Amino acid sequence: MNLNQYIDNINKRYKLGNATEHTFRGDLQQLIENIVPTIRATNEPKRQSCGAPDYILTKKDNLSRSGGIPVGFIEAKDIGDKDLEGAKKTGNKEQFDRYKASLNNLIFTDYLDFHLYREGQFVTKIAIGEVTEKGIKPIPENFERFENLIKDFCTHIGQTIKSSKKLAEMMAGKARLLSEVIEKALTSDENNSEDSTLKDQMHAFKQILIHDITPKGFADVYAQTIAYGMFAARSHDPSLATFSRQEAYELIPKSNPFLKKLFGYIAGLDVDDRIKWIVDDLVSIFIACNVEEILKNYGKSTKMEDPIIHFYETFLSEYDPKLRKARGVWYTPAPVVNFIVRAVDDILKTEFDLPQGLADTSKTKIKVDVQGKKMEQEVHKVQILDPATGTGTFLAEVIKHIHLKFEGQQGIWSSYVETHLLPRLNGFELLMASYAMAHLKLDLLLTETGYKPTKDQRFRVYLTNSLEEYHQDTGTLFANWLSSEANEANHIKRDTPVMVVMGNPPYSGESANKGEWIMSLMEDYKKEPGGKEKLKEKNSKWLNDDYCKFIRYAQHFVEKNNTGIVALINPHGFLDAPTFRGMRWNLMNTFDKLYILDLHGNSRKKEVSMDGSSDENVFDIIQGVSINIFVKTGNKNKGKLATVNHFDLYGKRQNKYDFISQNSIGSVAWQLLPCKAPEYFFVNKDYSLKAEYENGFSVSNLFPTNGVGICSKRDSIAFQESKKDIKKVVEDFSVLSEIEIKQKYSVKSESRDQKISLAKQNINDYGLNDKYLIRSLYRPFDEKWTYFTNRVRGFLAYPVFQIMKHFVIGENIGLCFVKVGRNADNQNFFVTNKIVTKDAISSLDSINVFPLYLYTETTAQQTIEPAATRSPNLNTVIVKQIAEKLGLGFVPEKEVEGNVCFVNSPEVRDDFKTTFAPIDLLDYIYAVLHSPTYREKYKEFLKIDFPRVPYPKDKDTFWQLVKLGGEIRQIHLLESPTVEKYITQYPIDGDNVVIKPRFSPSPSGRAGVGSVYINDTQYFDNVPEIAWNFYIGGYQPAQKWLKDRKDRKLEFEDILHYQKIIVALSETDRLMKEIDKIEIE
Repeated sequence: MNLNQYIDNINKRYKLGNATEHTFRGDLQQLIENIVPTIRATNEPKRQSCGAPDYILTKKDNLSRSGGIPVGFIEAKDIGDKDLEGAKKTGNKEQFDRYKASLNNLIFTDYLDFHLYREGQFVTKIAIGEVTEKGIKPIPENFERFENLIKDFCTHIGQTIKSSKKLAEMMAGKARLLSEVIEKALTSDENNSEDSTLKDQMHAFKQILIHDITPKGFADVYAQTIAYGMFAARSHDPSLATFSRQEAYELIPKSNPFLKKLFGYIAGLDVDDRIKWIVDDLVSIFIACNVEEILKNYGKSTKMEDPIIHFYETFLSEYDPKLRKARGVWYTPAPVVNFIVRAVDDILKTEFDLPQGLADTSKTKIKVDVQGKKMEQEVHKVQILDPATGTGTFLAEVIKHIHLKFEGQQGIWSSYVETHLLPRLNGFELLMASYAMAHLKLDLLLTETGYKPTKDQRFRVYLTNSLEEYHQDTGTLFANWLSSEANEANHIKRDTPVMVVMGNPPYSGESANKGEWIMSLMEDYKKEPGGKEKLKEKNSKWLNDDYCKFIRYAQHFVEKNNTGIVALINPHGFLDAPTFRGMRWNLMNTFDKLYILDLHGNSRKKEVSMDGSSDENVFDIIQGVSINIFVKTGNKNKGKLATVNHFDLYGKRQNKYDFISQNSIGSVAWQLLPCKAPEYFFVNKDYSLKAEYENGFSVSNLFPTNGVGICSKRDSIAFQESKKDIKKVVEDFSVLSEIEIKQKYSVKSESRDQKISLAKQNINDYGLNDKYLIRSLYRPFDEKWTYFTNRVRGFLAYPVFQIMKHFVIGENIGLCFVKVGRNADNQNFFVTNKIVTKDAISSLDSINVFPLYLYTETTAQQTIEPAATRSPNLNTVIVKQIAEKLGLGFVPEKEVEGNVCFVNSPEVRDDFKTTFAPIDLLDYIYAVLHSPTYREKYKEFLKIDFPRVPYPKDKDTFWQLVKLGGEIRQIHLLESPTVEKYITQYPIDGDNVVIKPRFSPSPSGRAGVGSVYINDTQYFDNVPEIAWNFYIGGYQPAQKWLKDRKDRKLEFEDILHYQKIIVALSETDRLMKEIDKIEIE
């Protein structure tokens, strides 16, 4: 078929009037194969339904030898398509962007107009026909150019890839597309009740490894494993000229039977045809690069000495940074790993009388279950386990460390490895890609050491969930592979006398790992010190962090063995957070000696070095970390607690690397901690002011009725900017079906506490009455509307009605506190006169709300009706003590005018000064809490519980503080006339859309002020830098308020509101300085 015939055929079909983009596919296929006879243009609808472009072009002579590696792709739209540029969100933009990011050689066409893209960049376009009133008219002057373009398109050789960044980007692009294709294939199989190997594999993975994995999650895991497995295989490929799926399979070592089987499937005839094309396209990028050369100098800057493994971090950052965070993928710097391995080696020698340390070959006898009978078996004594192996960094360091002892003994090295090393190195890993890397890393490392295997001996690194017990074989092929891994791992979990547990377990907050077995172990940490009483914490969810579970898991092995060492690097939050006191006591009760090298670097706490310089993390994460080494010799008397050795290491990252590289566990200047009841802190605390601090009253005692803030479990729906917006949401929930609501509001998953059905039921039961539409404090100076009733697990998961009703049925004021703050400035409090969300002042910790007044209990309150009477929510004993000390009478109500106490006015009647009211007490407390001296003096105590406030020193001091505290309260509620006196300007007209807020210092050189830009041209001028950086709780309101409005237009009231915030923050800073001039105690 030539071009004239092609246009003629297209024209005839077009004139029929019922043509679609599918009508012309055969014509274009024939045209391309006629212009370039060596090319096959494949068009398979089944692939297209799962995300493949319409045409995949491969070389005919290439099909059998290299698996049909694609040379180009064509995506065809209907004739006359209006968006071949892919610029319209309602057109082709999403699909075209996805292809441009993933496919290197690509044409978009409507069968007449052809647009060529290479490496995601537009190259050229050419039209060979146009639509007229009489049909399709050819453009013959473009025919020769078109043929040349197609020939060039089909012979394109991808650019040689020379940088690791580029390789990571291209791998990630292909892997993302592969993931999308797999997800669509799985969804199609489920919807159509079709069987496929992919579907079988996902079900097996779900049953044996990650039970709550979704098709998207499985697609991610699978795509990463294929992409990075091929990368690793290519890095060991001696023949750079060729590469294919088959070659990748051949390069996988026999020491990794699971991955060998998986790549056997990928390379074989049974591979799902819907993914084969993109896997083959993935192969193409490896042909265009020399992996070994690219990575030669990679990783040195961050002490990542194994470039192949640490490239995975770069790849995953490109592939999906959020997924990297969710999976806790943070590689341990070499100096940290080396220090931990050396420390374990030293402890084995000094505490356990094993002169060879980690290289020990001694054996011990254990009882094992063989076919229902207990049999005695001899195993090595120093069994080592990394329960979250990742890419094998710790196990590799153990090999390197032991190999150093065999210098000059190469003749016995291979025998030692086979007989005494491999049988002792154990690793568990949950993620297939990391697991693949661990095997390849250990295989390569042992080869480099000169190890020559005499038999096929697999590495004892298994694909399994460490925190779960064994799963039975489920029958399918993929399940057999997984259950075989789990079965072998179970021998370690059940029988192996693990003596050393080391590694860097994942950090993921309250994790999904909630199996019955591990959660039963965790109960030991959820008890008060002494191990008898349940932990007295309203919310102990931080103990459910994965890192806590892995510490408990490691402790379990040592307890079972009665001796051993736990050596982990973890977040350091458990060292001093009050919630972890039971965990700390339990560790002291189990082990003999604890060594804690606190590496700090916690940006949440804004940690700094002792000299005031910046303190950096050894990882690129927010949480501070510590190296924790726990030793159990079995010689400690029962009931005696362990000694705790502690060392603080602050400073630059490189300085920390240098310190731990140059020191050993024996040379660190450990400080022996007292670890006193009831908290048993694993940090050095200054208790010298404890008695003085405890002379004050606790706000939790003063305000007996208090509770946590509102929890919606789905803020994006439950809280809206305006009453109109929340009303529309409520109306939708009332009239739309569950499916329609989920589609409209992008609800992809539900939890026990937040189901669309329950929210609908709540609204249908209570109705659309405006009285349930309530304004709430959502963030500092940021209010939102919600639908508020007393229904638990309704529209709101937890409305905390018994507390919040006191802000709805009558006027009120309350203080908000975070019980255990994580920042250095101890400013974890705010004031509210509305219902308040749990994250109002911190995204990390829930607040407690302390209402000033309680409204009389009536049935009316359950329907949010006004109540007639209220009483102070104050401890009468504490109030009486204050009254007696001040010589003042207490009155339950203060006369107010315009919501401003007369006591804050210069015209105060004398008799006012003979009494004080609840609002005065609140203002006094608010002033004390804003004293920088108070915060610094009692900083250690303010970190661990609700604040204690000193009793007023005398009457004059009390009224001075009441006045200043009242001013701050009114400013924070934006009720003070002061906030209307703007100190900033908004000088430039524009669209008022927030793009990327930033602070720019004044160009005139004025110190301490600058401009806050909301986009390239518009800004707020003369903003004090102190206001821009000011913290309330965990937020910087001047920044947070704008960031929460990214891509939104600021209305007139918004622009004025932001300027009020700036005044409020500036005034707070000024008033804090005024408070500090007063001697509080």
